[in-house]
Amino acid sequence: MEDEMLRYARGFGCAGVAVVLALCGCGTGGRAEEPAASGYGGTRVVLQRLSGGESAPGVLLEVRDGRGRTVLAEGVAEVGSRVPMEGGDRFRIGSMTKMFVGTVVLQLVGEGRVELDAPVERYLPGVVEGSGNDGHGITVRQLLQHTSGLPDYVQYLDLSELITSPATHHDPEELVRVALAHPPVFAPGTGWQYSNTDYVVAGMLIAKVTGHSYGQEIESRIIRPLGLGDTSVPGDDTAIPGTHSHGYARPGDALVDATEFNPTVADASGAMISSAADMNRFVDALVNGSLLRPSELREMMTTRPATDSTGDAYGLGLVSSPLPCGGVYWGHDGGIIGFRTQTGVTTDGRTATVMNNLYPGGSDAQIADMRTALATALCESTPGKPKP
Repeated sequence: MEDEMLRYARGFGCAGVAVVLALCGCGTGGRAEEPAASGYGGTRVVLQRLSGGESAPGVLLEVRDGRGRTVLAEGVAEVGSRVPMEGGDRFRIGSMTKMFVGTVVLQLVGEGRVELDAPVERYLPGVVEGSGNDGHGITVRQLLQHTSGLPDYVQYLDLSELITSPATHHDPEELVRVALAHPPVFAPGTGWQYSNTDYVVAGMLIAKVTGHSYGQEIESRIIRPLGLGDTSVPGDDTAIPGTHSHGYARPGDALVDATEFNPTVADASGAMISSAADMNRFVDALVNGSLLRPSELREMMTTRPATDSTGDAYGLGLVSSPLPCGGVYWGHDGGIIGFRTQTGVTTDGRTATVMNNLYPGGSDAQIADMRTALATALCESTPGKPKP
């Protein structure tokens, strides 16, 4: 499933870039791994393709299964330092944020405060209107499943600003106005197209219904109850707290350090920070029913095909993807300047999360390899969860 930043990567320009780092400084650092790392030969091969040379400076994967926790890493967390990627590194998770937002909306459904098939206009009167877009005809379900027809605001932003003016704040209302200056992609419910606008609106809906920001609700409903100490909704904070990998972009022939910028440009569609360990804990809790009642979890896992060749099917913020060894995994991918990410969990308890620290700037083949790395790790893992 192609996400927002892949489309952005194809149009990313290098004007105004002030700090440029030579690619040859990447090198290969040490590896961080747990004793259970044997048995992941196929995964290692893919990770080695993803790191060094014209690929990302570094790549990190954590898998949890019946044998325990395994961390595999290649390359470096910071160009020129030879600091290796480590299992506890934090990073920007991009569109994996959508799983958290979808979970909060569905919790509100379970509490009787939101109806999935109610029009968006009920909760956000007058917000979704303009150029033929109309919140009277778009339901909450259609927002979460990308069947609203709302244009994707990311397509109309000059995201080179993240390099040239990284501290710039963006209000969600501003992002929605950018989208609504353009006509709908299709009539609500008649098609499927990934749109970050859907989740910015969903974040606004959470705020209107609860009186708290989407980030505060994620903190109180998910982060604190699950003990996700590496996970945060940063607001206007440009830094990644704690131990973290640097993120890089390649707008031309050289790398640019894109670690620090104001993530409000992504808002509820992709602003969060986490770690591989926290993401594995979260997706496992989500799919095993720890965060949603059975009825809401069924709604989240009721999918429709995405319009690409991957075999993905999109639920309500959660994606079903086929495994080459049979069966499916549930999760989401993410791409935000500096980082490319993907996470997945099987219903028998295997979880994996992979991250590399180059985006945009990798080839389509490298983006496909992220998916391959995750699927290979899940196929090479052993059914079951790690023992406490």
